[in-house]
Amino acid sequence: MNKTRRYRRMTLLLAIALCPISQALAQTASSPATTLPAPIHLTAEQDHQRTMELLSITTLRPGRSGKPDAPNAANYDESKANPVPDLPDPLILDNGKRVTSAKVWWNQRRPQIVELFDREIYGRVPKDTPKVRWEVTATKHTTNGDIPITTKTLIGHVDNSSYPLITVDIQLELTTPDNVTGPVPVMMEFGFIGPFPRRPGAPAPPPPPPGPTWQQQVLAKSWGYAVIVPGSIQADNGAGLTEGIIGLCNKGQPRKLDDWGALRAWAWGASRALDYFETDKAVNAKQVGVEGHSRYGKATLVTMAYDQRFAIAYVSSSGEGGAKLNRRDWGEIVENVAAINEYHWMAGNFLKYAGPLQWKDLPIDSHELIALCAPRPVFIGAGATNGDGWVDAKGMFMAAADASPVYTLLGKKGLDATTFPPIETPLIGGDLSFRQHGGGHTPAPNWPTFITFASRYFKSPPSTKPSSAGAN
Repeated sequence: MNKTRRYRRMTLLLAIALCPISQALAQTASSPATTLPAPIHLTAEQDHQRTMELLSITTLRPGRSGKPDAPNAANYDESKANPVPDLPDPLILDNGKRVTSAKVWWNQRRPQIVELFDREIYGRVPKDTPKVRWEVTATKHTTNGDIPITTKTLIGHVDNSSYPLITVDIQLELTTPDNVTGPVPVMMEFGFIGPFPRRPGAPAPPPPPPGPTWQQQVLAKSWGYAVIVPGSIQADNGAGLTEGIIGLCNKGQPRKLDDWGALRAWAWGASRALDYFETDKAVNAKQVGVEGHSRYGKATLVTMAYDQRFAIAYVSSSGEGGAKLNRRDWGEIVENVAAINEYHWMAGNFLKYAGPLQWKDLPIDSHELIALCAPRPVFIGAGATNGDGWVDAKGMFMAAADASPVYTLLGKKGLDATTFPPIETPLIGGDLSFRQHGGGHTPAPNWPTFITFASRYFKSPPSTKPSSAGAN
């Protein structure tokens, strides 16, 4: 056997050993050298099992059920909610010394925390990600309420010249008011363009609350708004991990254990939208905020933590994997996020904290993710336990409180309370803010409070007066 054939055989055997889905990998490895290997298509179950095998894990602990009569029903008893009360200190360096200056925070401690989140929780973004070319595909001049607006529909074409078998086109829509004299602040939402997609048989969404929409509330402040579609960046399932931006960067191959998950991918896409805003004369790119709800609340916090260009964040009902403390046993827990239907949000390494490791073994927690946002303002919101208990409003409040010392170190003010407030009580006196509304799993009731909070930071350009031409 000559050296070339021996090398090819060794490569094939190594590929098979690295992945339990040996048939798929063997087929890829035997592709002719002159052609690109096709993307490997695995189900979420197959990829989840492959990840467990890479971690030498045979079983994971089950997550909690939302059904109160289930054997593994979610806990909503505060006396049982803190089995691991001690949190890592965001202001203690790896060598045990205390951070006493902003310089030490920026140069030493913050990079240590980022490295832990990269390796253990959310995964690493590749050092060289593809460029994105933005194209305005439509421009409409209409009104929203009584305010004239311009809406641009954009597509962000991701350069796939390194692997043409995967195409990624980011969907973005930007709306700015016309009755202003200069560039405007913009709030960008992780969401959907057009009707909200519903699964077949799913119940109809609740009717919108009375009064102006969040977009109309934003326009009333002479701000703009934008919507970016996460699914156009990266699919929201494990089967899509060899497609989308993650698959494109991996040339269709399965992830390594510290590769990025969907939350980091969505955050990367939001940053590329901000790249575009920096070129649009209608936008004040120094005053762009990001907002998202539920899983997109998680993406919002990750976006804010990793890209310091974003000016403010509204993090709604983000729960486990977002602002909620991982060490809390309330509603959704670590094991839920490590399961087949959610693991793709995170790095593969995250699974080990659902078995054999415990929550106490996590080297970091969500208060340190919030701390990475400092000194910029962050608003954290959720609904009542009866309707939004799954996301653990108190666990998110506790995380914000434990992030507050970092804000203080950097010359800002954290939460202006240390005791969990009564429902409907806004805590917006600091640069970290919080409010639990009395509704269910929705961001709508907190929008007015967030806008009041954000008005301290966003400066609107002067409005133009309606023309008096033709008046008697």
